[in-house]
Amino acid sequence: MAGAASVLEDGSLLSRCDRGLQKLEWGMAFVSGIGAFGLMVLAVVSVTGRNLFNEPLPGYVDWIQTAMPLIAIFGIAYVQRNGGHIRMDILVGQLKGRPLWLAEFVTTLAVLVLMVLLVWGTWAHFDRSFDWNAPNFSRDSSIDIGLPIWPAKLVVPVAFSVMCLRLVLQLWGYGRAFLLGLSEPVAVPLVLSAAEIAAAEADQVQGHD
Repeated sequence: MAGAASVLEDGSLLSRCDRGLQKLEWGMAFVSGIGAFGLMVLAVVSVTGRNLFNEPLPGYVDWIQTAMPLIAIFGIAYVQRNGGHIRMDILVGQLKGRPLWLAEFVTTLAVLVLMVLLVWGTWAHFDRSFDWNAPNFSRDSSIDIGLPIWPAKLVVPVAFSVMCLRLVLQLWGYGRAFLLGLSEPVAVPLVLSAAEIAAAEADQVQGHD
């Protein structure tokens, strides 16, 4: 299952690459949050229009469908970097040292293979929708107000590609930790214990006093 995690940093090339990619991931997560906020505003406008003027926002469902990949997928690499994705760690959670880093390396490699296949498939899905010579560059559109669908389809392979970059960095980190026998490797999420989570939250609260 998911848990709170920390990512250590140092002056190594791996850590510098991690911090550089983190900026891109944070920006994508921010855009995803703006998309969620925008849909909330559209919901208020639509409900207000329906209740006060008996005229809801035209194409509200179309906008939801278009924005959903942005909200649900665009921040996936940011969550991966911070160890926030759901996972079953009943067995892995009992491991320490090199056995742990080997298990993390193998599972991360399996996820990377899956993500590469998803990039290939989702890019093909986008390519079937995009057309330079079509109106709005789109071969298909939403049902109600005719929004072009290709931007929403492009979001998915872009997000998955950044996810692949994150997984490659984590493979680097886990492999380095395994070979060198590190106890606290950089650029990978280190799951915190309940006591460590409580201490971090206490420090954060004190910092706001």
